[in-house]
This record gives sequence, structure tokens and C-alpha cells, in this order.
Amino acid sequence: MSVAASVITIDGPAASGKSSIARLVAQRLGRTYVNTGNMYRAMTWAVLQAGVDPKNADAVRAAAADVVIESPVVEGKIQICISGRTLTDAELNSDLVNRAVSLIASVGEVRDRLVADQRALAATGPLVMEGRDIGSVVFPDSPHKIYIDASEEVRASRRGAQGLTDQIAERDRMDKERKNSPLVIPAGAIVIDNSHITLEEAVDQVIAALQLT
Repeated sequence: MSVAASVITIDGPAASGKSSIARLVAQRLGRTYVNTGNMYRAMTWAVLQAGVDPKNADAVRAAAADVVIESPVVEGKIQICISGRTLTDAELNSDLVNRAVSLIASVGEVRDRLVADQRALAATGPLVMEGRDIGSVVFPDSPHKIYIDASEEVRASRRGAQGLTDQIAERDRMDKERKNSPLVIPAGAIVIDNSHITLEEAVDQVIAALQLT
């Protein structure tokens, strides 16, 4: 099996449900779950901690070069650590991080570094990796590509229910228009609309679509 063939890629926009779906798919299939969005969130947290303006790409580039990110496998999923410190969900999903993460992720050097880190994780074994450019950029040769979508209204409602205030439409625009690895439906991906189905139904649809033997 090639490295790419060992990775199930799950892409989609913010609040589409891809993280919950990917986590359960990984559990059902006995694979390691990788949330690549948390890698970008960890980098964003670290840059903000350094007092850097996320709109200043040069300053972001310089600060990011000094950030040490580790990704150990813990209980079936990748854990994100900054200089040996494991970040909490509250830190990774704070309003400050939510507002800045698309800016940080648009810096080419940041994406290049984290894409390399993500590709290296394939050496740990079969993965379910989710994000915004996994099937299009990180593992474009994977035969197992899924794209999870949902309407803007549904996604905004989900964010609100989580107590998060980032603007879905603006996140979509920035993710789709950035020059480096924009959000697209990867070639060959199976699209699943997660607007009005349950989590278990979505997981079932993904596993059925993968047709793994």
C-alpha cells in the first residue's frame, strides 16, 4: 500500500461537521484521527502569544519559524503540542484564534511547513485526516477522498450553538480565495451534504462511499 493510499482524506468548509465525522470514521475503522485544523489553530495561538499582528504576513512568517509543534499519537488521535505544552480545546477554539486562523493559514511558509508535517504523519500508520486541502494538496493521490458540505445557514447555526462568533461567510471567502492551497472540492472526491442528516447517518454514508475492503 502506498503512503497516500493509507490516508482517508476528509475536506470541507468550517462547521460542516467534518471533524466529528472524521473522528468517528477513524474510530470505526481503527485508524488514527488527524485534525489538521488544530495544527493551524495551534500555530495561530502561538503567533498571537508572541504579540504578532495576524494581518502582518512578514511578522507572522518570522514568528512561525520559531514555533515548535509536536504531534504525538495519543489514544487514537494526534495531539497538538507547542514547545511541549498540550493546548486545550478552549485555547484552540478561542474567539481570538477563530478570527485569526484564516489569516495565519494564508501565509505560504506556514502552509508549506504544516503540509510537510501532515505528510510525515502517514508514517505512523493508516490515517483519517481532515481539513481544507487534504485531498487536493496534502495527499492528492489518495484513492479515498471525501468532501463534507453543509449550507451556510446550517453551519452558522452550529457555530452559534457552540458559543463561537466567527463569521462563516468571511471564513469561507478567505479559505476559498487564498493563493496557497485554497478550499476546493478535490478531484475524485465524493461529496456528502451534511446539512440535514444525523452524525451517525453521515458516518455511515462516508464508510459506504469509501468501499474499503
